[in-house]
Amino acid sequence: PRQEELPDAARELSQGGRVSVFLKAGHLDDEELVDIFYDAESDRIVPLRSKRVATVNTHGTGCTLSSAIAAFLARGYALDDAAAAAKEYIAGAIAAGAHYRIGHGHGPVHHFYRFWE
Repeated sequence: PRQEELPDAARELSQGGRVSVFLKAGHLDDEELVDIFYDAESDRIVPLRSKRVATVNTHGTGCTLSSAIAAFLARGYALDDAAAAAKEYIAGAIAAGAHYRIGHGHGPVHHFYRFWE
């Protein structure tokens, strides 16, 4: 897919506006990552931007992102605010863990970067 196709794809995946959808753009080749969050409650597309980080340490980003959304919702965030806060968190975790060399292949993000000294 191309970046400009993501909003329509998110709406289509929402099953007629019944469920909200978060589409990650990490596998696209663009310099800037623009994830798309479709908020079914408000019928609104929310573009969530971050810079691409050159790293192989991206293992588990989808799981971490969805867990972060759930955690922010549990803290009382509105749905679109939870998605935006989770995007900010995962972008920071990727950047903070970018230079780690752990084993072979794709390594983890730095989940605890906000607490690490």
